[in-house]
Amino acid sequence: MVSPSRTERFGARALRTRWVVRAPIILYRVGLGSLFGSRLLMLEHTGRRTGVRRYVTLEVVDHPESATYVVVSGFGVGAQWYRNITANPHVRISTGFRRKVAAIATPMTTDESALALERYIDHHPKAWTRLRGTIEAATGTPVNTLPMVRLVIG
Repeated sequence: MVSPSRTERFGARALRTRWVVRAPIILYRVGLGSLFGSRLLMLEHTGRRTGVRRYVTLEVVDHPESATYVVVSGFGVGAQWYRNITANPHVRISTGFRRKVAAIATPMTTDESALALERYIDHHPKAWTRLRGTIEAATGTPVNTLPMVRLVIG
């Protein structure tokens, strides 16, 4: 892996700063999630041990159908939200003008994830160029090995 640039290191630090990554949740919860458009979503999931509702905002990697969203676990299979959805796949999502819509979360295979990443790179080449190094600097993991999750409304 190439040494991260100064901008990538700054972005990586921001991704590891709790208040920075939690700030969009407040906007979603007060009904202003539409400010983020369709590129982000808020995932509401249940704590696997506590049963308490938890929230995380994630970038939408792919939106192949109106009822399907694909997100990536930037911090891998150890991320709390990822561990929670594998224990209980019944979630709710908020994105754009959709609020608290019931969905099922399913981890994707490596091949499915690779296809989704290819589509992301094709549709968002500038974002890919900017975000790849930042995510890799934050996680210490190549982006193409991170797990993805399919969220299907219904």
